[in-house]
Amino acid sequence: MHRDLSDPLAAAREQAWSIPIDDLVIADPELFRNDTVWPYFERLRKEAPVHYCREHEFFGPYWSITKYNDIMAVDTNHEVFSSEPAITIAEPREDFRLPMFIAMDPPKHDQQRKVVSPIVAGPNLETLEPIIRERAGIILDSLPIGETVDWVDKVSIELTTMTLATLFDFPWEDRRKLTRWSDVATASPKSGIVESEEQRHAELYECGDYFQRLWNERINAPPKGDLISMLAHGEATRNMDRMEFLGNLILLIVGGNDTTRNTISGSVVALNRFPEQFDKLRANPALIPNMVSETIRWQTPLAHMRRRAKRDVEFGGQTIHEGDKVVMWYISGNRDEDIIPNGDAFEIERPNVRRHLSFGFGIHRCVGNRLAELQLKIIWEEIFKRFSDIRVVGEPRRVLSTFVHGYETLPVQLTAA
Repeated sequence: MHRDLSDPLAAAREQAWSIPIDDLVIADPELFRNDTVWPYFERLRKEAPVHYCREHEFFGPYWSITKYNDIMAVDTNHEVFSSEPAITIAEPREDFRLPMFIAMDPPKHDQQRKVVSPIVAGPNLETLEPIIRERAGIILDSLPIGETVDWVDKVSIELTTMTLATLFDFPWEDRRKLTRWSDVATASPKSGIVESEEQRHAELYECGDYFQRLWNERINAPPKGDLISMLAHGEATRNMDRMEFLGNLILLIVGGNDTTRNTISGSVVALNRFPEQFDKLRANPALIPNMVSETIRWQTPLAHMRRRAKRDVEFGGQTIHEGDKVVMWYISGNRDEDIIPNGDAFEIERPNVRRHLSFGFGIHRCVGNRLAELQLKIIWEEIFKRFSDIRVVGEPRRVLSTFVHGYETLPVQLTAA
């Protein structure tokens, strides 16, 4: 059968199915930036759902777990699969290790997570909802009609950074520093965000120094409901050293900013790629909550999490050895045909839509998942009060990363309601 290789996805499919399976390397950031990773995952799910990559020039050897049920099995078994020393496929450098509670095992993980979890509990979300709604309205009202705007910068970043600044009680005029630090934290020297690992480390040390000043203010004041005060007064966190403090800051910044930012952008991309779904949503805005969950599945804003085998284990017909790196590809599990039929499609009425993998499972399930869903729900409720259409008018520029699955720019034009 003739295939049109001028189509990047068709060319990727040809390539993905022609490589010897033992030589297939899924952890290639260019596949994610070009949005051509899908046929590679499809082949792994079919032929080698527990797949060993013998060597990688940056990441070293690793196992890929690509099927939904296998990912669940790894994610919920911290006795065999440890979160230490890191959650991404990249190895931490010896001279720049950032301990953080998501990259810890119990009991320390549980103790530190418990310190910050009240900020995203129900009562606080009820307090935050009208604040987020007011800000969403202000942001959307500032957008020009009929002119090209970058949705990532003007909407997705702005709303999530405002929310994050509120959670930290961070100086408002400096809130875009949070955006920068979030980008730097997950950037590689090839990304264009930083030029070297040394620059990345220097900027993150600046982040730590800035927050140290806030810490010093909060530790000498009565406890309050913001994240820095919680950390400063929490029994499990008040004695953190510099690198552990910085590690937990990076976790909270990236977790509170990058993921929701990229899902807000992803919702616009998805609804433009599947215009019949956009029509359905406009006709029935009551579908917004289901659309939010479908977006979080379809976009999968963090593509993977990684674990380390604590002992030799037979898994999926393979022997994973003690110390091996095991990568759970959430982005693949969320399109596993055996669990999620027609997973490449975006279907806002999909049943059981909240059983996606994007928030993880087990003890490390995303602590801020309800806040993420709330921000997405609010922004779309406010969009439909103002606009009848958001049209993508150019190819989105995607992030160069195997971890953050997101967008650098997204040109759109708006039509008034």
